[in-house]
Amino acid sequence: MTRLLKIIFLFLFLFNHTVNAQEKKDYALLTGDQVKLHVKKSGKGPVCIFIHGGPGAWSQSFENLGGNKLESDLTMVYYDQRGSGYSGNSPEGNYSLDRMAEDIEEIRKQYGTEKIHLLAHSFGGILATHYAQKYPDHVKGIILANCTLNIKYSLQQQISYMNRLMDTDFKAEDATLLADFMKAKNELVKRGLDYKMLSDCKENIELLNKIDRKNPSSFEFAQKAFTIQEYWKDYTPVTSSIKIPALIITGTRDHSIGEKHFTSFSFPDQQVVEINGGHILYYEENKKFVKAISDFIHKTDRQIF
Repeated sequence: MTRLLKIIFLFLFLFNHTVNAQEKKDYALLTGDQVKLHVKKSGKGPVCIFIHGGPGAWSQSFENLGGNKLESDLTMVYYDQRGSGYSGNSPEGNYSLDRMAEDIEEIRKQYGTEKIHLLAHSFGGILATHYAQKYPDHVKGIILANCTLNIKYSLQQQISYMNRLMDTDFKAEDATLLADFMKAKNELVKRGLDYKMLSDCKENIELLNKIDRKNPSSFEFAQKAFTIQEYWKDYTPVTSSIKIPALIITGTRDHSIGEKHFTSFSFPDQQVVEINGGHILYYEENKKFVKAISDFIHKTDRQIF
């Protein structure tokens, strides 16, 4: 089972201050439980913490493939989650959802910023939503870009899409979901169609993979995430209790998450922007992606921190 989980994560992986001038700074933040987090700050404006997906990916691909276009309006804080990218592993093996949220809180405190914006991609949506539920007074707005709040649902949707694409009939049963997913994905790889889970354009994924091959991580978080039951829970019901402004950015052809997954989100103050594209809208449709976020920031954050 452990070997299966390691293979699965590799597939999914491929799958209140004002900054007066442009500033770029990389540093290591040592958390309360002695984990070195790689953090980079760049840009000007209100602070926005980017929460990457995976589980076990890193922030650099998002930054390099268009996320940095947000830096004209925001002080972007990119960090690699513990056990991911340039960040260290947890000495105690603590990758709980509460601990992951606490890492974000320690980054917020590092800047002395009372309120932050959160921008999450893919699996990062679960972390962002949990943080917003736990620390609502410190969140100005939450942006969920191509995010899942229910891993089980998204894996089932991936299997369903692969069946349609290949004219196959792989099962998606709860008890054997990981094994079912692997069978379908292996067949997709054999046919050279695995890029379609992220984008219709193969060149887009080749560029993404070129960056991600430089990821120095041991991928410890990715290996452990699927063994932690709380990551398998459905977090869509939680959204109804989070009253901060929320922007949902979704791709009309996002087969990694499920094209209609966003319809189960029920933030009381939410705005949905549908963009014609797949799972990496930040690159595929960068201008529309950046405009949606900029408009949201200007609407919810008239004042400069």
